[in-house]
Amino acid sequence: MNLPNTLALLRIAIAPLMLWFLVDRNNPIFAGWHFSWFDYFAGLLFVIASITDFFDGYIARSWNQITKLGSILDPLADKMLMLASFLGLMVIDRADVWAVFLILTREFFITGLRVVAVSEGKNIASSMWGKSKTVLQMIAIGFLIMNWPFATTLLWLAVAITLYSGYEYIKEYFN
Repeated sequence: MNLPNTLALLRIAIAPLMLWFLVDRNNPIFAGWHFSWFDYFAGLLFVIASITDFFDGYIARSWNQITKLGSILDPLADKMLMLASFLGLMVIDRADVWAVFLILTREFFITGLRVVAVSEGKNIASSMWGKSKTVLQMIAIGFLIMNWPFATTLLWLAVAITLYSGYEYIKEYFN
């Protein structure tokens, strides 16, 4: 177990906790809380998880700590965080179901495509579009959690970049 894997595990632990703050607002434990506090806590947890996403990859590459466990934990943690975020935002009616459907469908399809590519000895590396899609999704999720202006516009921009980056991965696979 190394630091990057520990950060991925932290992200895995944060995802359901963040989801809890998004969807369980009527829990008696939170009696007397103003609804905005749920957004603040969920937003804080999302920011912490997003930061771990950056640092686990950076540290793994910089310190040469890339492991097989990490290659499983990191994408799992990423998918859990995005799934928890989007499901929670749909439950509280802040994310359009079609936008979430398109994003998650692309994520599952490209994950499957990458598994097939590896089984064929191909490596489909993360592209600039893939990294841009992740950053834009994270910004959109943050805006949606905080219920800030332009959140829906950012979400649909994230959908467009997400779909385009998926196209880029498919094109690379077939080249």
